[in-house]
Amino acid sequence: MMLSQWPKWHKLLNAGSLKSIKFWLNALSLVVILCVCTNLAYGKGVAQEELLGTISAAELPKQGQQVYALIARGGPFTHDKDGVVFGNRERQLPAYRRGYYREYTVKTVGLRNRGAKRIVCGGLQVQLPDACYYTDDHYASFRKIVR
Repeated sequence: MMLSQWPKWHKLLNAGSLKSIKFWLNALSLVVILCVCTNLAYGKGVAQEELLGTISAAELPKQGQQVYALIARGGPFTHDKDGVVFGNRERQLPAYRRGYYREYTVKTVGLRNRGAKRIVCGGLQVQLPDACYYTDDHYASFRKIVR
């Protein structure tokens, strides 16, 4: 725009239209931010799932195979904390609402305590989980259990 045209352009942008332009720019910015955040949240879950390694049910330790079979039968489990809600505070698993995941202890031979091995399953039906994950390092890493 040439400098000589500036006064005419400036008169078109009176105080009322400037406020309107600012309003719509702010609204547009908010929409863009919401879209980006939504995509990042969704994308993180998908990327998280892809980053997890896998382990076949047959590759689980013997005690893990037993627990995996018990999950499908609904128990009985040996530890009081088996079947309790897993909070996913470490955010190693795909993000879902609280109560989606439940954890189960995989006995470590030679230990008197629960040890570090767990199977964590997610889904709306406890006996028919959408997915199960195995960790042998107390939630530091997970591998998706595949059949």
